[in-house]
Amino acid sequence: MFPQQGKAVVVAVVVSHVLLIAGKGLAGGVPAVIMFGDSTADTGNNNFIQTMARGNYPPYGRDFAGGLATGRFSNGRLSVDFVSEALGLPPAVPAYLDPNRTIHDLASGVSFASAGTGLDNVTAQILSAMTLTQQIEHLRQYKEKLRWGKGEAAANHIISQALYIFSVGTSDFLHNYFVFPIRGDRFSLPRYEVYLADAAAEAVRAVHRLGGRRVKFVGLPPLGCLPVERTINPDKPGDCNEMYNLAALGFNARLKRVVKKLNWELPGAKIEHVDQYSLLSDIIAKPWEYGFENSMQGCCGTGYVETGILCALDDALACDNADKYVFFDAVHPSERTYKIIADAIVNTAPHVFH
Repeated sequence: MFPQQGKAVVVAVVVSHVLLIAGKGLAGGVPAVIMFGDSTADTGNNNFIQTMARGNYPPYGRDFAGGLATGRFSNGRLSVDFVSEALGLPPAVPAYLDPNRTIHDLASGVSFASAGTGLDNVTAQILSAMTLTQQIEHLRQYKEKLRWGKGEAAANHIISQALYIFSVGTSDFLHNYFVFPIRGDRFSLPRYEVYLADAAAEAVRAVHRLGGRRVKFVGLPPLGCLPVERTINPDKPGDCNEMYNLAALGFNARLKRVVKKLNWELPGAKIEHVDQYSLLSDIIAKPWEYGFENSMQGCCGTGYVETGILCALDDALACDNADKYVFFDAVHPSERTYKIIADAIVNTAPHVFH
């Protein structure tokens, strides 16, 4: 018999070996993770365009390697970074617009996302973000750069076998439809949900036309339960805004139907919807079951309204340990929450990786 300490070491080694094998099997030869979306997916692109929607100042990035504020709206990494690492790829996905990155740096993963954008191209205009249409155009450019830098065969392999992730739509409702009467005057809420679902479908079709096949589309979170929306809830301040949550549920239901249709329509496509709404709703309702202490406030500032530059202005008020908070600012998850979302992305329909 082994001494108790020896047993622990053996078990740890066996578990690590099993996880390593499982990780390699799950990846199924995925050569790159390619990201589209908004501030939940932007790893630094907005640093290089004229916009106020930036996260390249403290306290953002304080738990990132080197304590660097990279432009990620998080105290550390985003879900895309954790997905990349889970698939045996680099632990941080670079931003496409970063001039310090070569095509060789981007070959194993890249984010085209831009904080403040939406499925509706009008949404991006509010904060001067890159539209989703522009992000798709950057994918086309990326494909050409791969051909020049890696060769035709390698480029085709990366494009066809990469995992494409979309995380977008929140700003369409919160910045566009509900806050500014840009679309609210033209569309009823159900019609706008249809409009956005159609835009999501066209984005996936555009990726497919460029050669992409493996797609994960992350659904909307419970919009009304974001700390800032609780704070400004006109009916019940401090409670979730149920109208916003119903809007998210309505869009997610349409998105699921779109995904089902696209899998039938597009040859070779493997597209899956990731149910972020249910996951975050459960975390927010029962934070202690996930190891959190606070699901109603963000870590930065007072936690009630601060995001973006407001977090920097109230940096001194930031919490000591962001791991105890579901949200890092009043809109965006903490790194620990992003990790949980990443696990859901990886574990939803793992056949997509094969």
